[in-house]
Amino acid sequence: MATTGKAALRAQLQAARRRVADHVRAEESRMLSGRLEAAESILSSGDTVCAYVPVGAEPGSIDMLDVLLRRSGRVLLPVARTDTAGGALPLRWGEYRPGTLTSARWGLLEPPEPWLPAAAIAGASLILVPSLAVDRSGVRLGRGRGFYDRSLGDRDPHARLVAVVRDAELVDHLPAEPHDIPMTDALTPRGGLVALKLGNE
Repeated sequence: MATTGKAALRAQLQAARRRVADHVRAEESRMLSGRLEAAESILSSGDTVCAYVPVGAEPGSIDMLDVLLRRSGRVLLPVARTDTAGGALPLRWGEYRPGTLTSARWGLLEPPEPWLPAAAIAGASLILVPSLAVDRSGVRLGRGRGFYDRSLGDRDPHARLVAVVRDAELVDHLPAEPHDIPMTDALTPRGGLVALKLGNE
């Protein structure tokens, strides 16, 4: 994947996700929820977790949010907005309450108001990050809109950053840019929680 541009990679990965059969996607979602349930090292009662609602062909499900809520007690979900020129703004956050999600732009689901400011991410000890792929040095490939690039800089520097991907989307190498913030871990259905070697250390 090293010689392929990011736009082409995104198109390939999204097409591959769309080809996954519904029963396979459902089984992988159950496995991801089970992996989070068993992940003693990253979840503690009283922690704040920033997560997201998987939509479309993204791996995972709302069941993952319910597991996180049971295990931690507070789950924040992103609220994506753009400026007048269409550029991504830092994500705002809202508390996850089962049964209250509303439809939003780009087919997303988000929590209802009141919303917290972008700085709320600093209170999270664990941040699940939507990803099309992640490599073993922590380089993440997102959808390219830039919301997380503008948001992760406000995190607690000790927070775990976990890219949620299918097993085939944990790869050896992805193209990196200077502004990329590396992930500390990947979460995959069959591999579970995988520690990544930041900066090839």
